[in-house]
Amino acid sequence: MSAVQHVQVAPDEADQRLDRWFKRRFPHIPHGRIEKMLRKGEIRIDGARAKAADRVSPGQSIRIPPLPDPESMEDRPLRPIERRARLSREDESFIQSLVLYRDDAVIALNKPAGIPVQGGTGQSRHIDGLLAGLSFGREDLPRLVHRLDKDTSGVLLLARTGQAAVALARSFRSRATEKIYWAAVSGVPRPKAGTIRYGLVKAPGHGPNGAGEKMICLHPDEIDAHEGAKPARTDYATVDSLSERAAWVALKPITGRTHQLRAHMAELGCPVVGDGKYGTNRIEKEHGRYGAQLGGEISRKLHLHARKLTLPAPDGKGTLSFTAPLPEHMRRTWAQFGWQEEDLPEDLFPQ
Repeated sequence: MSAVQHVQVAPDEADQRLDRWFKRRFPHIPHGRIEKMLRKGEIRIDGARAKAADRVSPGQSIRIPPLPDPESMEDRPLRPIERRARLSREDESFIQSLVLYRDDAVIALNKPAGIPVQGGTGQSRHIDGLLAGLSFGREDLPRLVHRLDKDTSGVLLLARTGQAAVALARSFRSRATEKIYWAAVSGVPRPKAGTIRYGLVKAPGHGPNGAGEKMICLHPDEIDAHEGAKPARTDYATVDSLSERAAWVALKPITGRTHQLRAHMAELGCPVVGDGKYGTNRIEKEHGRYGAQLGGEISRKLHLHARKLTLPAPDGKGTLSFTAPLPEHMRRTWAQFGWQEEDLPEDLFPQ
C-alpha cells in the first residue's frame, strides 16, 4: 500500500476528465474504486473535493490516497501489447471494423448503437476496453476525447497522442466543433425548424454511477433558480416527414449536455423513436404527444445518430470532417419511409 501522494498535472495531460487522468496514471485501480474514492473526498484537486467529470489543468496538484501496489491487484496494469494479446480475434476485428479514418494524430470510429463508450454498472464490453485493438503497433493506446450515449451511434473521435488529446479536448470545450445528428422522431416538430433553449438539470433519484440518470428541461427563465441546472441550446431542422406521424430531423447541438438532444426533442412533443426514457414505449398519442414507438416493422432501437463531426485539426493546420453511415436499423426505417440521404439540403443551418 502506497502513502498519500500529491501528483502534479503535466502540460500534455490538460483538459482530461479527472477519472480518465487517474486511470491513465494508475491503470491497476478499477473504475468503481475511483468513483468510491471521489465520493468519499479522498481524491482532491488543489485541496478541494472533486468530481469524476472535473477537468484537470497543468500544474494542478491532485491528492492521491493510499493505493494498493499493482502486484497485489488481481488485474495488474497491462502494456498495450499485452492488452491486445488478451483481446479475442473477434473483438480486435470488431473494433478495427469501426474505423472511418486514421492518421498519426486521430482515429475516427463509427460507434454502433448498443455498446457503451466506457464501462459502468453491468457493462463488461465497451469501446474503452477494446482500444488495445486500435494501437496499430504503438505503445500508447488512443484516448477518448468525448462520448456518445450507449444507444446512440455515429462518429466517435479518439486521440493517438497526448498533444492531440489536449488540442481536441480544447476544441470540444470551446465549441469549435460542429456536430450534426440525424434522428427519426415521433410526430413532426412545430415549427419545422428552430432553436431549443431549454436548460437541463439532473432529475433526483438516479442510481449508482449515474445509472438511470435522466435530465429535466427548464424554461430559460427558471435555470438560475435550480441548483445544478445548465443552459442548453439545440438548433434543429425537419428534413422530411411522413404525414404528421414521424419526421427525419437534423440536430445541431450548440452545447453538449447529458442527453441534451433526447430531452429537447421530447420537450417539443416529438421524442426520438425508440427513446423510452424521454418518451414512452407506447405508440398511441397520449396527452397531445406521441409515444416513442412507431410500431409495425420499425425497430424499437433508438433512432439517434451522430452523422457528422467537423473540427480544427489538432496540429492547427486545416479542418477535419468525418461522416458516419447510418446503422442498419435506421437505414431500414429510412428505406421504409422513402427518405433519401442525398435529399439533405446543404443550408439546413445557415450561419
